Amino acid sequence: MNALLLPLADSKPGNQALTISLFTAVVAVTLYITWWASRQNKTTADYYAGGRSFSGAQNGLAVAGDYMSAASFLGISGQIALYGYDGFLYSIGFLVAWLVALLLVAELLRNSGRFTMADQLAFRMKQRPVRTAASTSTIVVSIFYLLAQMVGAGSLVGLLLGVKSEGLKAGVIVLVGALMIVYVTIGGMKGTTWVQIVKAVLLMTGTVLITFLVLLKFDFNPSKLLGAAAAHSGKGEAFLQPGLLYGKDLTGQIDFLSLGLALVLGTAGLPHILIRFYTVPDSRSARRSVQWAIGLIGAFYLMTLALGFGAAALLDTGKGSAVAASKGNTASVLLAEVVGGGSGSVGGAILLALIAAVAFATILAVVAGLTLTSASSFAHDLYVNVIAKGKVTERDEIRVARFAAIGIGAVAIGLAIPAQKLNIAFLVALAFAVAASANLPALLFNLFWKRFNTSGAVWSIYGGLVSAVVLVVFSPVVSGKPTSMITGSDFAWFPLSNPGIISIPLGFIFGVIGTFAGRDRSSELRYNELSVRALTGAGAEGAAKH
Repeated sequence: MNALLLPLADSKPGNQALTISLFTAVVAVTLYITWWASRQNKTTADYYAGGRSFSGAQNGLAVAGDYMSAASFLGISGQIALYGYDGFLYSIGFLVAWLVALLLVAELLRNSGRFTMADQLAFRMKQRPVRTAASTSTIVVSIFYLLAQMVGAGSLVGLLLGVKSEGLKAGVIVLVGALMIVYVTIGGMKGTTWVQIVKAVLLMTGTVLITFLVLLKFDFNPSKLLGAAAAHSGKGEAFLQPGLLYGKDLTGQIDFLSLGLALVLGTAGLPHILIRFYTVPDSRSARRSVQWAIGLIGAFYLMTLALGFGAAALLDTGKGSAVAASKGNTASVLLAEVVGGGSGSVGGAILLALIAAVAFATILAVVAGLTLTSASSFAHDLYVNVIAKGKVTERDEIRVARFAAIGIGAVAIGLAIPAQKLNIAFLVALAFAVAASANLPALLFNLFWKRFNTSGAVWSIYGGLVSAVVLVVFSPVVSGKPTSMITGSDFAWFPLSNPGIISIPLGFIFGVIGTFAGRDRSSELRYNELSVRALTGAGAEGAAKH
């Protein structure tokens, strides 16, 4: 750890000391919250769902905190700073995706489930095959999402502490991974939720402050800001038009469309967002959570436009710049220094350190939520209901969840190290594509199609999951380009960086084929009961106890 804190030649010792102090304060506060929450964890409901004790406002803040990840604060603003209009699609896509999730899935899932996404599917399906498939998908999606947060941590801390080598950034990733394991194994959902609430307040405060200072520099005139961004980017009017990120050829346009499809549909299949609705006591609180979350998320994504275009207007984003070298991941933090007074100023140093600490809190909170989701799914779905066949105590179940958190954290750390070359908003888009391909078709079919059965659920989840992951592995994301995860070899045959346009329809198609390939009368018979639970919330607490 000491090696990470040694200032390099171009670092500012005073600024570095301030940054380290704020980082330490953030970690100390969140660790205290985790320890405090751990003292209240007595049952699986406490560990997985926070005892269903959070109010609508509290859960709304936590939902917003979970959704406004490092990809939003760091990655999206960076994409806008580098690619203008094409980066702007990430803001719109994430915002619209949230509305789709609320309208189609969120409350219905909360009413008909208990702890995990699989609870809702398994209510009218055969337990073992469906829970195995849903748990596998949950873990894979969570790991994809974890990669983005850890890469963001490496870029952020590397910038502020003067760490330039990938080896030392890898050390930062390991440190963040270790912290997230501590949060999950000790605090459970209560600790994670309170960390999310604190993080949401800090993030909104920091974002409002930077947005105000950016707009102040342009007389609160958005047109003036956009014009300055286009001019300073060196790309002129092309910066405000589509085509910079994916090009204007047919392949580029299809890739762009594929990205949009994944963003809009992906949130409705993200397990770590959906399980947040299990932490409230009733449907009314769930709806109030939604109201709070919509307001906070909507305001936040509007402000990412000011962050992104402000960075393009006020920072050097050209080839060889710090922003370009980080794939845009440091744009928001460097922008804070500029609007605070510039490099070397006291105001710049304070705002830089403050925003960096907020970003770090964002990363810690989201990785904790993701790890808890995947560990809970492994313990509750795979271990309890598949391996142990329900013959396990609550204490043993929680212990297994804690060991699972350690294992999943280790896998995420190992995969995040070679992914450092990628923009974190792009990495999250891949997670969205996998979630929309594997989880969303099964959830929608289960809620709205009476004929849907166990075979259809298994085919849908595995079909969508495998197709999305295979297309990513054999795409330019992994090999074939200087910015790929693996350099020096080229085994890419799929031309698109975003697999959603192929894998999402395949998830639905596999679900239909699997449904008609197998007959499960019991699934149809329980459909009406599931519908009543989903629409009214009646019996939700015990929906998956059988």
